Amino acid sequence: MFSYYLNMLEKSRAIVLHMLKYGDSGMIVDMLTESHGRLSFAMRMPKTQKGKLKRQLFQPLSLLEIEFDYRQKMELQRLRDVRLLQPYTSIPFDGSKLSVALFLAEFLYHATRGEQRNDGLFEYIETALRWYDASESDFANFHLVFMIRMSRFVGFLPNVDDYEDGCWFDLRSAQFVNMAPIHADVLEPVEASRIVTLMRMTFDTMHLFRMSHDERNRITDIVLWYYRLHLPQMPDMQSLSVVRSVFS
Repeated sequence: MFSYYLNMLEKSRAIVLHMLKYGDSGMIVDMLTESHGRLSFAMRMPKTQKGKLKRQLFQPLSLLEIEFDYRQKMELQRLRDVRLLQPYTSIPFDGSKLSVALFLAEFLYHATRGEQRNDGLFEYIETALRWYDASESDFANFHLVFMIRMSRFVGFLPNVDDYEDGCWFDLRSAQFVNMAPIHADVLEPVEASRIVTLMRMTFDTMHLFRMSHDERNRITDIVLWYYRLHLPQMPDMQSLSVVRSVFS
């Protein structure tokens, strides 16, 4: 029995997505783990600072290394140990970066719901967050590039191979078409070209693509519209109004 219990302990890297407090000291923390995808953990915070579990470790998008009892059929896992994998050096202290980070935490909380182990997705998110924290300037388009490039790892990357001037973009089929489809989930040619521009961006080159505040907000709306079509569980983002106000 004791050896069986030991076999249930697992270690994994994890990214904090959401924290919900209940009662005086209870918390439910949702994380994207490298080993099992999305998992939820129930825990109680110790009343002293001597405990291993500290509330400040579970801020949105924290990069952690965790040890936990994995039970496949349990909705709430039990966390045994946790340590900060890498502390952020700029995100918590830069108002604009922090606003975008909170928006992306909410976005990921909904976009990865039900996600099983996906090594490519986890590596992409972790690498992107490290890049964002290390960037010193010209990162206003980060959330746009982050969201559209993540679509590759969740199964609906836009197909831009057939793009020609004057094409429409069918948001449902994720491809360019020569005529408007009969449904309303479509971008007219002027806005369809924004998808091509967005797909050309990378984290390292996005500073070369200048956008106005209104253009950036419109593309944010389009990308979220695109996600809601392909992930029906995606709601409207509560933090959208905050991210729309930065980088004016």
